[in-house]
Amino acid sequence: MTSAWVGERVRLRAIEPEDWEAFLSFDEDTDAARNGWRLHPPRSAAQAKKWATELAEQESDLDELRLVIAAADDGRPVGMINTHEVERMHGTFCYGISVGTPYHRKGYATEAVVLLLRYMFAERRFQKAEAWVYSSNEPSLTLHRRLGFVEEGRRRRSRFAAGRYDDEVLFGMTVEEFTALYG
Repeated sequence: MTSAWVGERVRLRAIEPEDWEAFLSFDEDTDAARNGWRLHPPRSAAQAKKWATELAEQESDLDELRLVIAAADDGRPVGMINTHEVERMHGTFCYGISVGTPYHRKGYATEAVVLLLRYMFAERRFQKAEAWVYSSNEPSLTLHRRLGFVEEGRRRRSRFAAGRYDDEVLFGMTVEEFTALYG
């Protein structure tokens, strides 16, 4: 039996309260955190525990997902992937992904994105995925191009971080494009 949530390298799963330590350690890498949505002030262990516990206790939704990217071999958290701006009427959604620095360039992000898109397209009938990437985040730009996303647009100077303005690059992939690449 195969699972929609398991690949060769990763397993997508719900967050557990004990995951707090891994995510707190990922937050300590300021340069990596800047590539995400926003650089947050440091949080305490108590805040991280509360965050993980609250997420673990939330009711799950079929389309608005927040999943841990766990290493398939031992289950350790290596990152997180989520969907947002889900438009069921139009069949579109956005997603975000974050992988801890020690796990960069090991194939975890690639496999997690493919698993998520396969679920959203094949199980939930969505027709298009979108991702916004900051222009200074070269690894994410490369990832999305390599995955087969199409660059659809750019919002100029829409974010300020690390003393500079970044553009936001919009990438999109349709279900047909996904199917042609990933079956």
